[in-house]
Amino acid sequence: MTGSKTRETSTTSEEHLIKNMSNLFSSTNWSRTFRALRHPNFRLFFWGQLVSVIGIWMQVTAQQWLVYRITGSQTSLGLVTFVNFLPVLLLSLFMGVIVDQFPRRKLLLITKSWFMLLAGLLALLTWLDIIQYWHILLLAFLLGIGNALDMPTRQAFVVEMVDDDKSDVMNAIGLNSTLFNIARIIGPAIGGAIVATLGEAPAFFINGLSYLAVIFALLLMKFSFPPITSSRTNPLEKMKDGFRYIFGEKAILGLVVMVAAFSMVGFGALTLVPVFAMDVLHIGATGFGHLLSWQGGGALIGALLLVIYGDHFHKGKTLLFSRLLLGPAIIGLALSRTPWVSMAFMALLGYSFITQLVFTNTLIQTIVPDELRGRVLSTYTWALGGFYPIGSLGMGFLGDQIGAPGAALLSGVGCILLVLVNLVTFPSMQKLN
Repeated sequence: MTGSKTRETSTTSEEHLIKNMSNLFSSTNWSRTFRALRHPNFRLFFWGQLVSVIGIWMQVTAQQWLVYRITGSQTSLGLVTFVNFLPVLLLSLFMGVIVDQFPRRKLLLITKSWFMLLAGLLALLTWLDIIQYWHILLLAFLLGIGNALDMPTRQAFVVEMVDDDKSDVMNAIGLNSTLFNIARIIGPAIGGAIVATLGEAPAFFINGLSYLAVIFALLLMKFSFPPITSSRTNPLEKMKDGFRYIFGEKAILGLVVMVAAFSMVGFGALTLVPVFAMDVLHIGATGFGHLLSWQGGGALIGALLLVIYGDHFHKGKTLLFSRLLLGPAIIGLALSRTPWVSMAFMALLGYSFITQLVFTNTLIQTIVPDELRGRVLSTYTWALGGFYPIGSLGMGFLGDQIGAPGAALLSGVGCILLVLVNLVTFPSMQKLN
């Protein structure tokens, strides 16, 4: 009798497990998990961007390696990042007015074509073996001008691609981050292998070609509502309206301020990764690509968790948790001398980066009214992309003075202190959901 009950209980448990597994993999769950892809325009953009961003990460890997190879200077690495993002710091706030005034698809077609041209020039100069450090700085600055417009436009365009359905905004942002981090795994690995075998020029050339995918995707899109039309309102007045809104909403102000602080103190430590690969871990260009791929792997896990379970997370508390992880991850990277341990810390660092950026972006997108979205998102991209180069330049300078491990250690400690500042200065941020 007891045996019969045991078999019965066992059978019930197995049936329960099978039912749960069936529910997990049911078409309803999958359609909910990837629901932003039901919008044709977002679907086109997703696949076009995936190809393009793989190319971008190939170029990032090859360019960082090229700079350190021809200069041997950590400050030079930081200066390239600084020059690349300087236009974002200087122009992003004004670009937000443009994003709110002109059709966003047309703006993206302009920026993607500009990026393709610059990648082609970098490939040609490198292939002809006449590339010099100042060439890289100039091209990085020109790329930054395009990014100052591209970043807020791309962020604001998400809502248009999901047909103004705000319930799908976080899912779309999560899926966009997922593709970005799939590319971050694939791109650096391919880029590192290409640099190790063929040199940097082919990686730059492939990146140039990859922009065709997203350009074609943008051209194929169709919208059922009228696009944004230009306005005659004074641009400076429109910019002031955006600032008034931000300073009037403490939650939005806190999100922007903390992104700026973490970009400068924490994200800048990424500038030192090629130094760790070459001089600390001695794993070469291929190993450098693997470090970046592991960072992408951690970020991909974070993005997928947000895509699948994002609606169940408390946004403010999860944002704080992701920031708590950043400092220890950078400190671990600074202290490690074993490649696989360093890669594990890079994965944790990637997870922390992506979760806090997705939640910050989502909170801004859902709180801010439509007519101010471009201007407020331009402030977010200004905080993210504008202060990152300052941190990169500082990290590069510190790395030359006290070594990359010492500079990264200071960065990690700084991130831990910033969490305390966050809790004291913006306590209401943890209540956002």
